[in-house]
Amino acid sequence: MKKTIPTDASALENHIGFWLRFVSNQVSGRFENLLAAHDVKVTEWVALRVLYQRKHTTHAELIDALGMTKGAASKVITKLESKGLAERSPAKDSAREQELCLTKAGNELVPILAAVADENDAHFFGHLSENQRQGLINLMKDLVSHHQLKQIPTE
Repeated sequence: MKKTIPTDASALENHIGFWLRFVSNQVSGRFENLLAAHDVKVTEWVALRVLYQRKHTTHAELIDALGMTKGAASKVITKLESKGLAERSPAKDSAREQELCLTKAGNELVPILAAVADENDAHFFGHLSENQRQGLINLMKDLVSHHQLKQIPTE
């Protein structure tokens, strides 16, 4: 049986993925630049935010929350430690586990960086109505749920 080769290709602009990537690259690129002013990378911001929310967490819990490998998460924590933003200590329940938490400087930085993230969102999505913004969030959440996406975007 002879395979039929399409003679016409759909336009790039007709693909939702094109528009998602187009917007995502702009939003992410600007956010990276804003975070750089605070000497923080996006991956570090995500880890800081997770640690801020959980106060004390184990290395394994952070790996789960970030969807990273153990080595990648360890590198992020080491970077945050070197910046004085996070620290490791032996877990209370297990001599083999480490507990991670933010330092005072880390706890003070997270609300500042959250405001940077809010400002970046306002820059790109502020012209949308509240219903439109919530609708966009809901659509993205539906896609994440439908495709069972787990890995948090860190890059």
